[in-house]
Amino acid sequence: MELLRGLEGLRPKDRPSVATIGAFDGVHLGHQTVISQLQEQGRKYDLPTTVVTFEPLPREYLAAASAPARLQSFRERFESLASLGIDRLLCLRFDEKLRQMSAEEFADRIFVQGLGVRSLVLGDDFRFGHDREGGFSLMQAIGEREGFTTLATQTIEVEGERVSSTRLRSALTIGDFATSCACLGHDYEMSGRVIFGRQLGRQIGVPTANIALRRKSVPLSGVFAVTATGGGLCDTPAIANVGVRPTVEAGLRPNLEVHILDGEHALYGKRLSVRFLHKLRDEQRFESVDVLKAKIHEDIEGARAYFALGAEER
Repeated sequence: MELLRGLEGLRPKDRPSVATIGAFDGVHLGHQTVISQLQEQGRKYDLPTTVVTFEPLPREYLAAASAPARLQSFRERFESLASLGIDRLLCLRFDEKLRQMSAEEFADRIFVQGLGVRSLVLGDDFRFGHDREGGFSLMQAIGEREGFTTLATQTIEVEGERVSSTRLRSALTIGDFATSCACLGHDYEMSGRVIFGRQLGRQIGVPTANIALRRKSVPLSGVFAVTATGGGLCDTPAIANVGVRPTVEAGLRPNLEVHILDGEHALYGKRLSVRFLHKLRDEQRFESVDVLKAKIHEDIEGARAYFALGAEER
């Protein structure tokens, strides 16, 4: 999948196309259905498929303090969309200039002049333009005038409830991995590069791989049974802590620390993908490092017991 950054990154060869637009945070089953609709339009018109998204996400720019936790970093979002077979990802920087665009200008610059769309797949609740003045009906009218079709996205439900990033986020927050897996079509994952940490884990006999998350907040916190892939590992049983490490650091940004249950592994500088399977407990502050060490060993035994159950019994 080709990455195009900003309208200035568009070239004559990028027109015409079929397109969709949205945050696509999580790339859940609802998003995957949108992509399937888009690919149908691509085959119908024999044109490349383009997903338009934003960085930062609009809610992060407009209300940073109250913006919902990120389900994915930009790289994770890119990789998820690429795995679905999209041809191009157009990433627009959401800033004051973009925020001030009228809905008509937004549609013209991005879809008419920029991408030359022949078909646009759009959520009926998607809002665009200054003060969110534009919506599906306006885009339909613009499409009729400019010669492109506007199709509404299909709603996908799991257990009678609409699949959405909000629902996925809520499930992860409470450690409901059955629901998150149902919404995603697979287990929830985080990935990133292993960086040097404070080496405290190694000092207390529990070496950890510290992974840079590249986001201000994440939708889950606590200690989890996970598997790790990358750096020579493949779905290897492990235990992970996601949080701010209140006993030793009490930082502001969340960290992801992974301890592989068996064996020593050289992981510094490698990219790891961590798959979340079961929550063992919430993150806690302990009165000393010795108490923390004892609890970590309890957690390790809890994770071993979980993996010993076998997939059919979990």
